[in-house]
Amino acid sequence: MKVVVIGGGVAGLGAAFELVRDGHEVSLYEAGPAWGGQVRTIEVGGGRLEIFYHHLFRSDYSVIEVLEELGLEEDLLWIDSNVGLHAEGRNYPFVGAGDLLRFDRVSLLTRVRLGLTALWLRRIADYPRYEGTRAAAWIRSRVGDEGYERVWGPLLRAKFGEHAENISMVWFWGKIYLRFASRKAEGGGPLGGLLAKEQLGYLRGSFGRLVDGMVADAERHGARLATGMPVERIEVEDGRVRGVRLPDGRVEAADVVIATTPSAIFAKMLPQLPELDPDFDRRLHSVQYQWATVLMLALDRPLSDIYWLTMTDDDCPFVVAVEQTNFTPASDYGGKHVVYFSNYVDPHDPIVDLDVEQVLERYEPWIRRVNPDFDRSWILEQWLWKDRAGQPVVDVQYHERLVPHRTPVPGLYLANTTQIYPEDRGQNYSIRMGRRVARLAAADWVEGLASPSLTPAAETAG
Repeated sequence: MKVVVIGGGVAGLGAAFELVRDGHEVSLYEAGPAWGGQVRTIEVGGGRLEIFYHHLFRSDYSVIEVLEELGLEEDLLWIDSNVGLHAEGRNYPFVGAGDLLRFDRVSLLTRVRLGLTALWLRRIADYPRYEGTRAAAWIRSRVGDEGYERVWGPLLRAKFGEHAENISMVWFWGKIYLRFASRKAEGGGPLGGLLAKEQLGYLRGSFGRLVDGMVADAERHGARLATGMPVERIEVEDGRVRGVRLPDGRVEAADVVIATTPSAIFAKMLPQLPELDPDFDRRLHSVQYQWATVLMLALDRPLSDIYWLTMTDDDCPFVVAVEQTNFTPASDYGGKHVVYFSNYVDPHDPIVDLDVEQVLERYEPWIRRVNPDFDRSWILEQWLWKDRAGQPVVDVQYHERLVPHRTPVPGLYLANTTQIYPEDRGQNYSIRMGRRVARLAAADWVEGLASPSLTPAAETAG
């Protein structure tokens, strides 16, 4: 079959990667100037680094499988985790159970309840039991008001803003369950123990090599790929997809179109959707996004000794400080020490209109709380990255509004981050989704299926 894939992030690349290897004819169009979406990279000190921080968990099997298929598995490094919490001007290491017991921001009883709650969630695989449950209410019932207000509440509020009290327990379950899956006991013991060490994965030379490898592999198998090529419209004729309209007015015919764009962009490319299926259109527009903003600094010295420092004070303007060079060596980036300051904000938050200097000015007092000696003279380079579709708001009714990958138009499929459920968005699940939707489309083509009735979970089962 002839397939057009819209969007050159890792979901679109995953779909193209799958299809061309199965012998299909594929064109892949990306509106921006580079491949990879949130996994695209820049050069820092002669090395490559993602504009949005990335690492793998041991449970990220889909990325690991692609790395193996590309012959890059030997360059996948598993590094002992180095994480912590920041509270009221103090950085707390948070690597193991001992660190939890030393976390004196809460009472000993609350510390024990926090640990036992995490162990409980690690044992629960049937996430549907939590659908329709609010995370905030569930957490309070298990760890008390103190544990919620001083640990998990600030994180929910920082991640989801005004939506924090309405976030689904399924989202929170996924964060704990999958995080523990990256812990491995000494001596090769079972994954997931509270006392086990967490290991995180990173690709030597950046995950840009993964993106490059997928692009090169698709082209080697005959795919046509183009950046700077926004699709203006999805063409529908006689009730079925017929292709896409490109910026030069040319219509490229296709048997199948797979769109991996955010929902609002997809809707603009298919303006007849409200008439075709009002319910699909309503659900498509019902999912809200938080903007992702990342201030990225290259410093002449370390800021802290922690890789992933989660901020727990409510008035902190960023969620986490990720010091890449406490994970991979500064020598990879010409001796520069790289730190990301990440935030998720509502679309109407003033920060979405600020430039890098204005964001730095807003963050600077809090950067000094991480390290009181911080001075702007440490800064060698600075960048600001934004993504308006950074984080879908996974509220308590989210599972009821999921749209299926099969759209109301036979031959047209949607695969974007709003459909990653119950897991949270990430490169592993985007690649998995892209490949699965490619297989779904191929199976429909072979079997002559065009039913839009299945949910994403049903479509991807098995």
